[in-house]
Amino acid sequence: MRLLHTADWHVGKSLKGVGRLDEQEQVLREIVRITREQEVDAVLVAGDLYDSAAPSAAAQRLVVRTLMALAATGAQVVVIAGNHDHAATLDAYRPFAGAAGVTLVGSVRTAEAGGVVEFAARSGERATVAVLPFLSQRYAVRAAELVAQSPAENTGTYDQQVRSLVQALTDGFRTDAVNLVMAHLTVLGGKFGGGERAAQSIFEYSVPAAIFPMDAHYVALGHLHRRQSLAAPVPVHYSGAPLAVDFGEQDNTNVVLLIEATPTTPARVTDIPITAGRRLRTVHGTVAELAGMRDVVGDDLLRVWVRERARAGMREEVTDLLPNALEVRIDPEFAAPVGSSRPSGGTGADRSPGELFHEFLGARSVDDRRVEELFARLHDRVSTVEEGI
Repeated sequence: MRLLHTADWHVGKSLKGVGRLDEQEQVLREIVRITREQEVDAVLVAGDLYDSAAPSAAAQRLVVRTLMALAATGAQVVVIAGNHDHAATLDAYRPFAGAAGVTLVGSVRTAEAGGVVEFAARSGERATVAVLPFLSQRYAVRAAELVAQSPAENTGTYDQQVRSLVQALTDGFRTDAVNLVMAHLTVLGGKFGGGERAAQSIFEYSVPAAIFPMDAHYVALGHLHRRQSLAAPVPVHYSGAPLAVDFGEQDNTNVVLLIEATPTTPARVTDIPITAGRRLRTVHGTVAELAGMRDVVGDDLLRVWVRERARAGMREEVTDLLPNALEVRIDPEFAAPVGSSRPSGGTGADRSPGELFHEFLGARSVDDRRVEELFARLHDRVSTVEEGI
């Protein structure tokens, strides 16, 4: 049996105000092509299809087209909601998606109501997938009571509640099937990718890898954007995001995972690189040095650290040289020290506004005569108006 594991598409995500839907479309087309070429039996999408719980119409069209294209390859397509998705909306579209060969699971369900998905591979081998969409602390107790059919103590920790959910959903694992778990959550020991939503990735939302049963052939995870495997008695893998969503992820490896397994053999995992999408890059230098990087950075999207003191018009100079610079900052070595924005000469009652402003600029590491001249003109204009009144 051949499976493809992917997650964290974040369709609709922009970067510093720049839309990336074209890039996201290229990446998803590549995933469809890989699915077709590898003749996989199922595609597991472990949450965060969208970047927002209220995605744009264009983002929704892209995701719908992609899921239908994946199903058209002959693969089973199983999708769960992540913390960025709107679970109720995914559940609302379950009947339509099911008619197209796509299984959507937005909220936590009992095994009988869709919390366990079963299908047959092209070879005839059976697969059982226990699916656990993202679960907030707010609903963890309620979900545990629903699925495990036993009282969950309000004082119980998040991982204990998730543990009981996983146990309930995997109780039906069979010896003659490939048993899979797919979940969107943080597992202890996992490394952040750089673009996750911190408030829903912190320790209180973490679970140990030991919650997954020994008879699982593979655990497909989403939520952490870095490709990684975790130490556990069974194979536990994050596929990572197929496209870096922020500059904190610029050094991540973007892949999808091909999993091969039988009911009697352990899963074999192969990373397949994703080559579509523009690279994110951080560059450092003076304005003159940055001018020499134009041919080197090509079409990369850039974060620029300027190694000069701030001055008026510097950002425009940099973006003229490097049009793909989405963020321009002063290198910390040249920035004003924290807390240095207040002039140090007392109340300033004995100094002119121009002198105070000059000291302020010096404290902020801004050395530009034009700024002081503009301040002088504006101050003179305001003073003239006030005197006229």
